[in-house]
This record gives sequence, structure tokens and C-alpha cells, in this order.
Amino acid sequence: MNLSTFRPPLPARSDTSHPPGLYLLFFVELWERFSYYGMRAILTLYMVAALVMPAGQEGIAGLGFSKAEAGQIMGWFQGFVYLMPILGGYVADNYIGRRLSITLGGLMMMTGHLCLASQAGLPMFFLGLALLCLGNGFFKPNISTIVGELYKDGDSRRDAAFTIFYMGINIGALAAPIVCGWFRSESSGFMGYRYGFLTAAAGMLLGLIIYWMLGDKYLGDLSKKPAGKANKKNDDGSSAQSPLTKIEIDRIVVIIVISLFVTAFWAGFDLAPTAMTFFTDNLIERKLTDSLTIETSWFQSINPIFVVALAPVFAALWLTLARRKREPSTPVKMALGIFLAGIGFLFMYAAALQVGDPNIGKLINGKEYELPASVAKASMAWVVLAYLFHTLGELCLSPVGLSMVTKLAPAKYASMLMGVWFFSVFLANIIAGYLVGVVDKVGYQMFFLYISIVIIALGLILALFAKKLKAMMHGVS
Repeated sequence: MNLSTFRPPLPARSDTSHPPGLYLLFFVELWERFSYYGMRAILTLYMVAALVMPAGQEGIAGLGFSKAEAGQIMGWFQGFVYLMPILGGYVADNYIGRRLSITLGGLMMMTGHLCLASQAGLPMFFLGLALLCLGNGFFKPNISTIVGELYKDGDSRRDAAFTIFYMGINIGALAAPIVCGWFRSESSGFMGYRYGFLTAAAGMLLGLIIYWMLGDKYLGDLSKKPAGKANKKNDDGSSAQSPLTKIEIDRIVVIIVISLFVTAFWAGFDLAPTAMTFFTDNLIERKLTDSLTIETSWFQSINPIFVVALAPVFAALWLTLARRKREPSTPVKMALGIFLAGIGFLFMYAAALQVGDPNIGKLINGKEYELPASVAKASMAWVVLAYLFHTLGELCLSPVGLSMVTKLAPAKYASMLMGVWFFSVFLANIIAGYLVGVVDKVGYQMFFLYISIVIIALGLILALFAKKLKAMMHGVS
């Protein structure tokens, strides 16, 4: 790296504040997540909507897939969304740099949304999904890696920075379904799915405009060059292609081991739109008054609401503990996050116990067991508590995990190893899809209990190895 011409990002105003580049990336990620979650909120509804709708409702016509077909497409789509960062990270590290990768990824995602909005048949629909997967692969690992690069090695603000960054993700996730979903409602005049997808594209374009206008000012030349390019030199003058050291190998092993454990967390977490939603729809008392019933889909907003509310608390907590030299190590934070998710499923088990019938959810003689009319539904407080503990676990685990990768990964493999972290979410989506079928065999009561026991056990096992993993991090907190 030529230090005489390199323009660094603008520094923070004080040792406890964050560099302006963090807030730039915060807003860019917010709008990218707005576009993704806005599209996701209406995607399955679009797939299962009838091909032909009555007069006045033509805008909400869809593709006519069965729910089973739509579910399979959605599962694989979300899986590949989190698999592609391995490819995008590799290309950024070795060929084009992270800054250009973000631009290309954003443009591909915006084009993907426009393909969906065109409603020009199945080939264009699947092209749109492919572009969204590929674009996410170029965008997501690289913007997360740049957040970490804003801070020097050993900077105690890094975990707090990723918690702030994570809050931006969830602000976008909270607002998007409300905005994009409105276009298929009666109050919009059934404007239709096209406008929802166009709004998602507009969100991505707005994020890119912010990035293009302010990137050079607040990020300088950071991450413009590929970290692993053959002719690149490290700051100490050594070749970026030099063999990995024993310390670097140990740190990579830590990333891989923790990523495998984290798969259990995400497999449980990703039951929210399936098993937890089905249970909420049929077995939770959602009626507040004779005229007011809480819609099942609204429960999906509980998690981002908690994240937005609690992320600043966690950011302040990690900084306070770091100043007092009492901050838990990264492996301990990960173990705690997994453990809290398991506790969350105990609340779902309690809800199933309140319903009382152990057969709820089972398939008996090929048909779903019908709950007797005399059985009372469970309180929605159980579901809220479950989402609360899942969110507490998520805040211990997800932003800290992003920070961990940026601290442990060798510079030339940073984005690719960020992709490995996201690969755990890919595996989790596949596992969660198969887990839903277990309900048919054991019912909701035992299902939630089994899930809780397994996740809590894995959290405790990771805690037992936390000291060893910390040692393999070689001084990185």
C-alpha cells in the first residue's frame, strides 16, 4: 500500500465516539435491507396469488404457485442469499476490492427488483431472484468488512460499532414490510405487487446514491484495492500472498468452529416465519376486542422492534464493560446468544402447555389433528417473550460475530471468511426447512421442548470450549 497517496477515512471526534464512516455505512445498509425485506415481505404472497383476479384487483394477481412450491422456492432462495457472500467475498478480496463490490452488488439487487416488478413471466421472475442472490453476495460481506476496517486492531469500540450497524439493518427490516406490503392492500386501491417491488428497487437506489455521494468523503480510499491481489504489499512490506502463519490458521479455525455452533442459533431463529408463525396463527389468542384482532404477520415486527430498542443498550454495555476490563470474550458472547435463544423456545413450550393438548400440530392418519373447540388458546405474551429472548441472543451473537470475523480474518481473506460466517445462515435455512416437518410427528409441545434442549446444550458446550477458543484467538478479544 502506498501510504503517501492513500486517503484514510475521517477519524472519530474522540476516543469514545465512532468515525463518520460508520454512520454512512449504517444508512447505506439500512436502505439495502429496506429493499430486501420489502421484497421478501410480499414475495411468497405474489407467488401464491392467483393468475387472474377480479376486476379492480388485477394489480394483486400473481404467479399461481401452490404454497408448497412457493415455500420450497423461498427456502432455497434465502439459502443462496447467504451462500453467495463466499463468492462475492472471494472476488472482492482477489480482484476488484470491497468498495467496487458494494456498487456492483447494489446494482444487481436493484436490477433484480426491477425484474420482479416487470411481471414479464417466469424466466424474468427467476432471473430477478438470481440477481438478488448474486448481488447480495457482492454487497453484504464487503460492507460488513469495511465497518471493521474503520477501527484499528484492539479497538474496544468495534463490537459496539457493529451493534450500531446492526440497528440500521433492523430499522430497514421494520419499515419495509409495512411500506411495500401496503401496495397490495385495499386501502391502496390494490395497486399491486409491481409497485411493492418498484419501491424495493427505489430503496436500493437511494442507498447507492448515498454511498456514491459520500463514500470518498467519509471512507477515503479504504478498501478500494483488493486485499489479496498478488502484487499487493502489506503495511509491513511483506507479500499479501505469503503463507498463513500458525496464528492466522488458529484464528481461521476459531471463525469456522464458532460459525458451526452459530448454525444452531440461526436454525432455531429461522423457525419464526414457519413453525412459530403457524402456531401463532392457530393457537395464540390474538383477539384484543370484538373489533380488534392482531394479525399474525404483525408478530414478525416484534424482533426488529426489540433490536432497534435494545441495540443501543448493548452497544453501551460492551463499551462500559470494556472500559472496566470485564467484557466477555467473543466465544462467551456467542455461547450466551445461543443459550438465550434456547430459553426463548421454553416460552413457546409454555404456550403449547397452556393450550394443553399434546397432540396439537401432529398429523394423525394423514390429517392434521383438529383442536377441540373447548380448548382455550394460549396468551400472546408467551410469543412476545420468546421473540424477546431470541432478540437478546441475536444481539449477543450476530453483530459480535460480524466484528469477530473482521478482527480474526487475515486481511487477504477477510471478505471470503465473512462469507463463511454467512454460510452458517445458509445451512440454518436448509435445516430449519426440514425441522418444520418434525412437528407433524411429535406435535408442538415436544417440538419446542426438543428444540430448546438442543440449542441450550450447544450453547453450554460452546461455553465449555470458550477458554480454548479465546487462547486460539491470540490476544484478540
